[in-house]
Amino acid sequence: MTMRSLFLSHGAPTLPLTDTPARTFLSQIGHTLERPKVILVVSAHWETASPMVNAVDRNDTIHDFYGFPRTLYDMRYPAPGSPSVATRVSELLHAAGLDHTIDRRRGLDHGAWVPLLLMYPQADIPVLQLSVQPHLGPLHHLRVGHALAPLLQEGVLIIGSGSFTHDLSEFRDHGPTIRPPLGSTALQTGSTQH
Repeated sequence: MTMRSLFLSHGAPTLPLTDTPARTFLSQIGHTLERPKVILVVSAHWETASPMVNAVDRNDTIHDFYGFPRTLYDMRYPAPGSPSVATRVSELLHAAGLDHTIDRRRGLDHGAWVPLLLMYPQADIPVLQLSVQPHLGPLHHLRVGHALAPLLQEGVLIIGSGSFTHDLSEFRDHGPTIRPPLGSTALQTGSTQH
């Protein structure tokens, strides 16, 4: 089975609560794709100094945002993880000469669980995440993508999840966001706040 890769501009965390074309699209696309064996989400909400892949038996739902309706914080997406595919990701990154680590505790941030809640609401497909390194630029991410391309032949659906524009502090007129330096706990744990 050969899977495709997708980029999803996932929208606000409230997407599951609002009647929008994006919600309708995501609710339908899961039915049009061949069912994957595993889903790998490369989320813009998990930034680390070098690539990290999560390897857990069952994913926790990370509510990495604030100021939204209580209903959103009650939502869970308890998809199983896939430690074996995380090991495969690690092998592929290693073969490409890319330094990386495996995180054995991290669950799914809203860049993963919000679109997946709409695409595959049963949460019965194993899901894992891979972090991004914006400071290393597009060529680094092309190398990562090239290294992971064999996963598409192995039944893994690869989803890039983010947004075309995303600086909500500018949008809300609160001034620019001050980000912690690379290597800080906030970046390592992926605690991006909205």
